[in-house]
Amino acid sequence: MNPSCNLFIVGPTGAGKTSIGRRLAEHYGLDFVDLDQEIERVCGVPVGTVFEVEGEAGFRQRESQLLEACSRRQGVVMATGAGAVLDPANRRILGERGYVLWLQATVEQQLERLASDRQRPLLAGGDRRGRLEAMAQARTPLYQEIADLAVPGIHEHVHAASARSISLIDQHWQRQHAA
Repeated sequence: MNPSCNLFIVGPTGAGKTSIGRRLAEHYGLDFVDLDQEIERVCGVPVGTVFEVEGEAGFRQRESQLLEACSRRQGVVMATGAGAVLDPANRRILGERGYVLWLQATVEQQLERLASDRQRPLLAGGDRRGRLEAMAQARTPLYQEIADLAVPGIHEHVHAASARSISLIDQHWQRQHAA
C-alpha cells in the first residue's frame, strides 16, 4: 500500500530519517531523496563546507530551494534535514505535497546515536546536549504542526524501526480512508 504520492520524513538529527527513509522507499516502490545529499550533489561539497562558506542562512536558502524542487516530483520518499521545518514555506510545501512522517527521538537517543558523528555543523563544538535540547525546544512544535503521523523513537535496529514505521503508516492510512 502506498500512503501518498510522496512521503516526507521530518524529525531531529539522529532520528533515522535517511536509514528508515531508504527502507520505506524500497517497501513502497518509490524513489528516495535525502535532502542533505541533494545539497551536497548540487553544491559539490559537503554540507559542513556549505555552512562554513555561506553560514546557516545560506545553507537554509539552498535547502528551501531544493526542498521546493524535489517535492514537486511524484513518487518520492524524502528525508528532510532536521531544520527544514524552520521555514514556514517549507512546512506549507511539505504539508501540501505529501504525507509527513515525524520520526521522533529523545535528546538521550540523539546523544547516543551521534556520539561519534563529527560531520554535523550545528553540533560542532561543546555542549552537544544543550544544543540538541535547544533545537528540540524550537523544532518539536513545528514537527508536530505538520506531521500526519508521529513514530516514537525506541531502542531498536533500523530494520525493526522501518517495519514498525511501515505498519504504523499503513494502519493510519487505512483508518483515514476507511468508510
